[in-house]
Amino acid sequence: MLTDEEIARYRRHLVLKEIGGEGQRRLKQASVLVVGAGGLGSPLILYLAAAGVGQIGIIDDDRVSLDNLQRQVLHGTESVGMQKTRSAATTVWSLNPHVDVKLFTTRLVAENAISIVGGFDIVADGSDNFTTRYLVNDACYFAKRPLVAAALGPFDGQLTTFRAFETDADGKPKPNYRCLFPAPPPEGTVPACSEAGILGAVAGVLGTLQAVEVVKELLGIGEGLVGRLMLYDALQARFSQIGYAWDPENPLNGRNPSLKDLSHHIG
Repeated sequence: MLTDEEIARYRRHLVLKEIGGEGQRRLKQASVLVVGAGGLGSPLILYLAAAGVGQIGIIDDDRVSLDNLQRQVLHGTESVGMQKTRSAATTVWSLNPHVDVKLFTTRLVAENAISIVGGFDIVADGSDNFTTRYLVNDACYFAKRPLVAAALGPFDGQLTTFRAFETDADGKPKPNYRCLFPAPPPEGTVPACSEAGILGAVAGVLGTLQAVEVVKELLGIGEGLVGRLMLYDALQARFSQIGYAWDPENPLNGRNPSLKDLSHHIG
């Protein structure tokens, strides 16, 4: 049930026929794991907390640095030097004390991924490296958890949703990250954010859109982004989409899968 204070807090949700009281209670009972409390994770976590998601898990092993603050709006100047997870929790509790925050101040690795991912209803990946992205994808497949994944460039970003443990209306498996990107780019071809730079507000746009898609998945409303990659070009002020499909040769849920667990991520 919603308390009187929660009814007042979420009033703008309650008047939406797509959400209403039942939907808001579902959000209250839901749990979301956010991978990374950085540029994407900052607006994502803020809007999930504001929306009344009952439990938000945050996994990040980094500390807040001064050059984070240009885009990582979850943290303030007073947070510099703090663990990002602790700084994030402090901000969430000041925004919405009804949210239970579960902190994982560690790196997501093969040895802990299934147990952590499996403890939540849905995962939102805001990581900034391909190693973690492939690990999160594989862990969500084996744990049978939906994944809303976003990535950033200097003036652009992309967003999609994976439900690779399900089949479509024709009985074919739904695609996973390996269908879209069969292999990571060669080392050194994609510069890190610290080298390439990024317009801070671009992270805000993509992280906010990621929060929208997570809420839609939790409530089962609207049309999701499974099989569709949303692209944002800030310099051209343009959104576009491209479709993608299940690759029967992919090693995770293809016709002859070679990946049976997360052991390939060890070492």
